[in-house]
Amino acid sequence: MARATLRERVRYWFDNTMSKGTAALIGWLALVSAVLILVVSGFALWLTPAEVKDGLPGAMWAALMRTLSPGKIASDGGTAPYLALMLVASLGGIFIVSILVSLLSTGLKEKIEDLRKGRSRIIEAGHTVILGWSDQIFTIVGELVKANASQRGSIIAILADRDKLTMEDEIRSRLGDTGRTRLVCRTGRPTEPADLALMNLQDASSVVVLSPQGEDPDAHVIKTLLALAKRAGAHPPTVAAIADSANMAAARLAGGPKVHLVDSDDTAARLIVQSSRQSGMSVVCMDLLNFDDGEIYLRADPSLATRTYGESLAAFKGATVIGLRKSGTVTLNPPMDTPIGTADEIIVIAQDDSMIRLAGSAAKVDATAIVTADRAESQPERTLILGWNSRARKIVRYLDGYVAPGSVLDIAADHPDAGADLPGLRHLTVNAKDCDTTDRYALESLSIGLYQHVIVLSDDRYAAHHADTRTLMTLLQLRDMQTALGERYSIVSEMHEESNRALAEVTEADDIVISDTVIGLLLAQLAENQHLADVFGYLFDSRGSEIYPRPAGDYLKPGVPVGFATVIESARRRGETAIGYRLASGVNHPPHFGVTLNPDKSQSITLRPHDSVIVLAER
Repeated sequence: MARATLRERVRYWFDNTMSKGTAALIGWLALVSAVLILVVSGFALWLTPAEVKDGLPGAMWAALMRTLSPGKIASDGGTAPYLALMLVASLGGIFIVSILVSLLSTGLKEKIEDLRKGRSRIIEAGHTVILGWSDQIFTIVGELVKANASQRGSIIAILADRDKLTMEDEIRSRLGDTGRTRLVCRTGRPTEPADLALMNLQDASSVVVLSPQGEDPDAHVIKTLLALAKRAGAHPPTVAAIADSANMAAARLAGGPKVHLVDSDDTAARLIVQSSRQSGMSVVCMDLLNFDDGEIYLRADPSLATRTYGESLAAFKGATVIGLRKSGTVTLNPPMDTPIGTADEIIVIAQDDSMIRLAGSAAKVDATAIVTADRAESQPERTLILGWNSRARKIVRYLDGYVAPGSVLDIAADHPDAGADLPGLRHLTVNAKDCDTTDRYALESLSIGLYQHVIVLSDDRYAAHHADTRTLMTLLQLRDMQTALGERYSIVSEMHEESNRALAEVTEADDIVISDTVIGLLLAQLAENQHLADVFGYLFDSRGSEIYPRPAGDYLKPGVPVGFATVIESARRRGETAIGYRLASGVNHPPHFGVTLNPDKSQSITLRPHDSVIVLAER
């Protein structure tokens, strides 16, 4: 190949210089201006020395003024050569000023575009960082705004591969005013270390990693956890949601010890099963997970060290005791004779941490209103699952652990995998039937009145919105059939989008589990209070005590006004912890659907036969 010529080398150097951006272009423009001024000044001194004042400096000043302000030539006078030279300077000035304005405008536009993209580094401290984007982000941001409502200067920083202004507009349109909490959005890929550097992670209070929408979301989460683990500097506590339980081990290895993982499918499956067993379970869990009303706190109070767990249940006026943390191990509803040590922490539900204070005196207990009812022996049951999806096998296996031997589970769905791969069930006999769950005649052929519980699952072969639409059609058919035939069975439905809850409430389903909302609430809680991970893990585990809404008649004489302290005492005698109640008259009234948690212990309540007492108890 021939060697490059001098002309080619100069042009290559010039191209490289021009590619350096606006600053380089302005530099070249300044050089051209200086050459023009020097040339015009030199000719003016040579051709018209009598009309030039103060020699070369005066000539250069005159040329500079005509270059920067071409209109100044209109007031000039002198010989033709002098005016011609000033005209050349003015014409050159028009060219130079025009290019300068264009360069400044283009450079400013590029800078605004860069700012719009959100590529500047965040200079904050104590902020919560959210990595990724999904529908859960609206739940998480909304809950964090509530949690920080009383704090000034709270900041939520979001990094996602989306346009900065689009993210801000979507959050603003869904959540409205965020009060004292400021949102900072940045455009970037959470899996890229260079983009993570924008978020000032070493000074963050916590990090939330979201699963993106689309195929194989866990791969994206695991890659993000790897990028977080490999970065230098401090590593704040991190929470992340994993969709497939099979990926939990890989995610733990990628994230390290400071990452708390939420198994989305497992948590949703457990909640669906528990809700199918006890009406109102999902409402209770939602109330515990959100920041609207009662929240869970851990408090150490040495003054309780001389008491047992049972004696501490009525110790607080504005808080409800639900468990203990001893030597780092959480137990909800431990044995009533469990002694409280000086280093032990009490787990309570309270409206605010300021409400966690010991009562001056014990609330009055009406022993005459307490009844003793033997717990009924569990009997074989018939349960119907309508629809099928990827978490259905977990639901069946968890259900098998709850029901009595001899129970029957029928699965009606047109999904090709419905009822397949379910070996090793101990208590359930499973039958699968092909059925279009949105077809009225197909549903009537199932004789649904024979079942005690019906679970409607969202079909994951369809997009979330379409799947929810099909679920709504099934719920409407079931409700109409119940009304027409006078049948009664519990209905628990799974849905994807929180926006469809209001529509589903028309169907009067006993429980509606919005799995994405539940996981979003759980992530928000753990982002604010990482120490509650063990509490919620225990709460959603089938081992140990769980939440049960049980008939009020098992605890109190129906229709007798009592304080909630009497309910607590009645439950304590049964080895249970009462945390609230549910009124049958409010089961169809959002947002709490008749559920009241952590009521005032001295406030009088009257529970009827169809009302429930919400307790933590062994199965």
